[in-house]
Amino acid sequence: MDRIDRMILTVLQEDVTLPVAEIARRVGLSTTPAWRRIQKMEEDGVIRKRVAVLDPKSVNAHVTVFVFVTTNQHNEDWLLRFAKIISDMPEVVEFYRMSGQVDYLIKVVVPDIAAYDAFYKRLVSKIDITDVSSAFAMERIKDTTALPLNFMQLDPPQKTKG
Repeated sequence: MDRIDRMILTVLQEDVTLPVAEIARRVGLSTTPAWRRIQKMEEDGVIRKRVAVLDPKSVNAHVTVFVFVTTNQHNEDWLLRFAKIISDMPEVVEFYRMSGQVDYLIKVVVPDIAAYDAFYKRLVSKIDITDVSSAFAMERIKDTTALPLNFMQLDPPQKTKG
């Protein structure tokens, strides 16, 4: 990975629908080398997938809830079962195992409080949890899927012979 790859990733995170020729122009390459770099990053798993980012209100996902789960179960079987249950719940858009006071953090999007209540009841009926608490987002201030690229480890520039 080099600075050109980082530039390509920056462009793709802004707009993945751009034609390869436009991406190439923006990073100072011709189309074929740009396309090869994109394909290599896909093969290497740097680019996991290309998706459309939807407006939550347009798809009736008005309410974002952060669910904090604490459990006294800290074994692999319980975690695998819990992860399967959470993975099968379409309202869950993010799911993390945490350090500190909370064991798991779940980000849920639903149309309204009643839909969250239905989600909560399904969740607690499927697995034993010590404590569940929720925080409702009041306002979406920053919402991005773009990862910061300034931390990337870049390969040193190749020295040319001659």
